[in-house]
Amino acid sequence: MKVLIVDDDPTLADLLAFTLRKAGFEPLMALTAPDAIRVFEQTPLDLIILDVNLPGEPGLRDGFDICGRIRQTSDVPIILLTVRDDEEDVIKGLNIGADDYVLKPFSPRQLVARVQSLLRRAVPGTGHEDAPYSFEDLKFEPSRREVTRLGQDPVTLTALEARLLGYLMLNQGQILPAENIITHVWGPGRGSAEMLRQIVRRLRVKIELDPTDPQLIRNLPGVGYSFTE
Repeated sequence: MKVLIVDDDPTLADLLAFTLRKAGFEPLMALTAPDAIRVFEQTPLDLIILDVNLPGEPGLRDGFDICGRIRQTSDVPIILLTVRDDEEDVIKGLNIGADDYVLKPFSPRQLVARVQSLLRRAVPGTGHEDAPYSFEDLKFEPSRREVTRLGQDPVTLTALEARLLGYLMLNQGQILPAENIITHVWGPGRGSAEMLRQIVRRLRVKIELDPTDPQLIRNLPGVGYSFTE
């Protein structure tokens, strides 16, 4: 599997590439924003590790801009790396389509574990979660990560959005505690309540007829979420 490392620190990029290679991945490196876009456009990638604090370029001010550019045409899993720990940055990263968010400093081996976990969630398996789900005029096909409503074009979901929707639809009508949802979507000890709120917001935009008045994904404040009542 090919993993693109985008970081202007060549020492860190080399270390990550070495660790990923030992884990069986094929790492590619880009030290600038234009290089990252060039590799993305020329090479099929399985995952991108993207540093937020890249030197500015015209039209590509930082890693957020690169993430946004990639999300215009691809749902390849993206992990953002940054020294920032401001909640607003986490929210911004998720809003533009990042799948995970790792703060520096970190252990390269731990990052590889996050990569492996994210790829397992992104690649369809063969279990019950890949069976199509339907509710009224909405159809969700996990194997393609596509949602269709009657008379509308299919909408592609990110890996996290698809994992969340599948879990909610599998447990239709049940109120699921936020902690259980977070563990299912991100894994034990990873996501947060704020990250869950942002993914829910993104998913509502894609599947609700009126995201400001959601009828499919319901929220019980202080408890969790359900798919319909």
